[in-house]
Amino acid sequence: MPIYEYGCYDCHKRVSIFFRTISEAEKTTPHCPRCGGTNLKRLVSRVARLRSEDERLDSLADPSNFGALDENDPKSLAKFMKTMTRELGDEIGDELGPEFDEVVDRLEKGQSPEDIEKEMPELGEGMPGGAGGADDDWFG
Repeated sequence: MPIYEYGCYDCHKRVSIFFRTISEAEKTTPHCPRCGGTNLKRLVSRVARLRSEDERLDSLADPSNFGALDENDPKSLAKFMKTMTRELGDEIGDELGPEFDEVVDRLEKGQSPEDIEKEMPELGEGMPGGAGGADDDWFG
């Protein structure tokens, strides 16, 4: 039962698609599970090394991961956020939702965290403290 990875040109996400058989994968036009698009390119799958939760948390706590972080540089914040999400695993990244991806995209383009918060006031909804509360500051 193969699982193939694709890059979606419509939503610009890497997605995994499960097929029951190899022949089904060869005969079927894949659809992006996120946006439903069919403009996909098959990718070479990443190799995964299973790590315990303790190993992942130790990696996150390693001060060397913070060396290149410049809290005044939006691009540096975006890189750091991507690294932390990758360390926590794909499941966490999926749970963060499209808003998180949009924030990271905006940071990568150089937009300041303050401007993002002004333009996306709904970011804090459903978070501890509610919209506009002290716990809503995603950027530190």
